[in-house]
This record gives sequence, structure tokens and C-alpha cells, in this order.
Amino acid sequence: MKTDIKTGLLTRNKINNTAEADRLQQLDYLEAIRSFARLTYESIYVIDYEKMGFEYVSENPLFLCGYTAQEVLALGYEFYFRHVPEADLQMLATINQAGFDFFDKIPHGERKEYTITYDFHLINKDDKALLINHKLTPLLLTGEGKMWKAVCVVSISHQRQAGNVFISRQGSDQLWQLDIETLAWRKVVKPQLSQREIEVLQLHAQGLTINQIAEKIFVSPDTVKYYRRRIFERLNVSNIAEALAHAVNSKMI
Repeated sequence: MKTDIKTGLLTRNKINNTAEADRLQQLDYLEAIRSFARLTYESIYVIDYEKMGFEYVSENPLFLCGYTAQEVLALGYEFYFRHVPEADLQMLATINQAGFDFFDKIPHGERKEYTITYDFHLINKDDKALLINHKLTPLLLTGEGKMWKAVCVVSISHQRQAGNVFISRQGSDQLWQLDIETLAWRKVVKPQLSQREIEVLQLHAQGLTINQIAEKIFVSPDTVKYYRRRIFERLNVSNIAEALAHAVNSKMI
């Protein structure tokens, strides 16, 4: 029997009269983090700055370097000391200092709107280095506005070297880049793609070839190649895989 669309969407699991005990579950933010981790290909973990350790680590193997999630959770910051090269560890210390200097200047009520992203290497148990992209954003603040807990998202980097430190603000085009040598933050122009360029990237993400994309959007293959070159130039990448990674990480597509 065919289900009425409106009934199927709006009434199948409608909740009424929730009990106070049910509402208290809203306080368990880790359940929301676990749910999100089940849906994404990226690695998720939570830093507790009061305990200076990890509060949660997802089971995605990208971040784990051959350990289990529970082992990384137990290692906490020791995990960095074991699996991040010395040069990158020094860079992370610099980024940490500069990032919190920036954070301290943001009005308290706006601090949860900011995210910092950067790239560094992880060394797995086979001594192989992998360049990852690491995003960090506030999860809970203290009454004084200090970052108490932060959620971190780890994915494969589309860059070729460590660094690439940026701070962005949710819901705006504001973007700041860190000069690691001078520790100065400078505003930069956020890359923008045209609607047609975004469409070409989306079709590539679906696995279509250049010829198939040309047929889909009613242009010649050479025109699709032109759009690709424009995309590579705007995003400062050299191939379509890097362009897709950049676009996804930057929420362009």
C-alpha cells in the first residue's frame, strides 16, 4: 500500500509529551558526537582542556595510526608525541599559541562560530607519514569564555606540505591565514567558484567523465576542460582529486 507522502514524513515518528528524564539526555552531547561519527568518513575526536586529554575518539582508522579508538583515548596527548614528527610538533605548538591568542580577542558570545584548520603529518606504526587536515572548533566554553572542550575533525589533506593554517567564521566569508614565521594573522580572500564550476565539480564527484559532464550540461568537452582549469587556478590545486577534497573541506559542494 502506497504511503501518503505528508503522513510518511511528518507523522511516522512524531514525539509528544517528552518526560523530564528524556529532556536531560540533551545534556549528553557525546551521544550527538557518536551519532555524527557513524555518518561521516572523517575521524572525530573531542579534546578536554580541563583534563588535557581526549574525551572521545571515533573508530575511523585514519586518525588511529593502527591503534584502537580506546587505546588512542587512553594515550591522549601522548598520541601526538608518539606519532607526529618533531618538526610538525613544534609547528603545532606554535599554531596552538597563535590560535588561542586570536581566540582570546573574539567576543565571548561569538567564540563558538570560529574554526581553525591546518595540516600536519601522522606517522603510523609502519613508520609511514600521512598528511592530514585537522579542523578544531569549540564545543563547550567555561563561564569566563575559555575553551573547555573542542571537537576535532580529521581528513586526508589535499595539500603537499604541513602548515596551511586558517581560521574561518561560520556563516561568513571571513578568513584569516597565519604566517607561521611572524605569527601574524592576515585576512585573505576566500576562494569563490561560479555556479557552473560548482556544477562541474559535483558531477565529477558523482564519477562522471569529462565527456559525460559535457553531455549533461550541454557544452563541449573542451569547455568542461576550461572549467576544470579555472577551478584548479581558483583553488590552487593541480588535479581533480585535490579540487574535490578542497571543495568538500571548504563546504563549497
